[in-house]
Amino acid sequence: MDSARRAWAATAVVTGIALGLGGCAVGTGGTAKQDDTDYDSSAALEGELTVMGFGAGDEVATARVDLTEKELDSDVDVELIEGDLDIQQFLSSVASGQPPELLYANRDQIGSLAARGALLPLDACIAGEGIDTGQYRDTALAQVTFGDEIYGIPEFNGIQITMANSDLLNAAGLTLGDVNGSDPAAVTAASAALAKPDANPPVIGYDSKLPEFLPLWAKANGADLISEDGRTAQLDDPAVVDALEWAVGIYDAQGGFSSVKAVRDSADFFGSGNQFATNVLGAMPMEQWYLNVLNDVSPDAPLVFDTVRDRQGQPLAYASGSAWAIPAGSENTAAACRWARVMTSVDAWQAAADARLAARQEEGKPFTGILTANVEADEAIRAMVTSGGEPWDSGVTAMYEANDHTFSLPANPADAEFKAAWQDAVNRVLNGQQEPQEALAQAQDEAQKALDEAWATLDGE
Repeated sequence: MDSARRAWAATAVVTGIALGLGGCAVGTGGTAKQDDTDYDSSAALEGELTVMGFGAGDEVATARVDLTEKELDSDVDVELIEGDLDIQQFLSSVASGQPPELLYANRDQIGSLAARGALLPLDACIAGEGIDTGQYRDTALAQVTFGDEIYGIPEFNGIQITMANSDLLNAAGLTLGDVNGSDPAAVTAASAALAKPDANPPVIGYDSKLPEFLPLWAKANGADLISEDGRTAQLDDPAVVDALEWAVGIYDAQGGFSSVKAVRDSADFFGSGNQFATNVLGAMPMEQWYLNVLNDVSPDAPLVFDTVRDRQGQPLAYASGSAWAIPAGSENTAAACRWARVMTSVDAWQAAADARLAARQEEGKPFTGILTANVEADEAIRAMVTSGGEPWDSGVTAMYEANDHTFSLPANPADAEFKAAWQDAVNRVLNGQQEPQEALAQAQDEAQKALDEAWATLDGE
């Protein structure tokens, strides 16, 4: 592959790319479709397969890559372009007619990329490879479905659980029920009881994890940030405003977000000096992968776990994750589709779990599981989980329970603009520039304008 192709020809500006791709033909369901009929499941697998945005960095990745490469045969030359996905670079490559053969992206990026005509719909791929879409979690599949077309094959699944320091809870006379989110007033009171902002070192009572977890708190409060059809922003819904006021108030009562963030940033987050091991954090919601980190670096830390819970006390998690997609203009759709199928198959996840289990056993540590977007794979992997005793067994239970009670935001043609609108609003509040209602009203206008313009283009208005 020549050096120009490797560089992805990243010379075009994003606005120009968007305009250039905006002229793609509008297909059924209002989506900017590209032809996927060039996929041939009977074609010999050969040629180059350049994969953008993915790196085989650990045993979970390498075990699946090894299995997938065997399925591709030696006639396919696989090149992994490692590093986080650069959307500007990717769109430039599509606009220049030199895209990678396969893309690894976040699921919340799929809608806008599909709308711009940068991705192929996968109907022919799914049919040709015999991919059973029923094996994937509904929330994960919904994130990669746009205009009734599937544009991505879901891979990992990310959710949140409540993590808390049991020693600090006990000393304050509190329980997990006081910090799992089911009663906002109880969380506020618990945070006040746990927090020691003037201590040396300072102690965070509760970290509501803004800005990224606003969708979680809004949903717990009975609100969605966007309508189910992805056309109407709902950022100024009173329940969203109330959720943001509460989550920000948690920080205000501890000296403000900047003070809490300073303590948060000073912790050895991935090491043995993490905030739980050093007793400088009472509780927070956090993605499930951190459970394994904590078990690895501080197995004796005083921890307890629960799901995050809504106002009715039911488990709740905001699902996110990755997906495989085939760019418009891919020159090897057959190999790309085979890779996507095998990498997300039960067999591949089984191989990954076997490798992770062996690594953990060699270290004398428990295997806490792997969450995927494949329901069948999750069931198989859960059966392999090994006991680490308490609190780790309870943490794994909470993780799997949360994974069965997820929601996601629907795909839409202005994913990036919509996300920027609400996250910028939260940051303005955290920085003291606006009050929650004013910030979300501004975000509502910005988000709705972006949605209206994107949908109008697709609807041919």
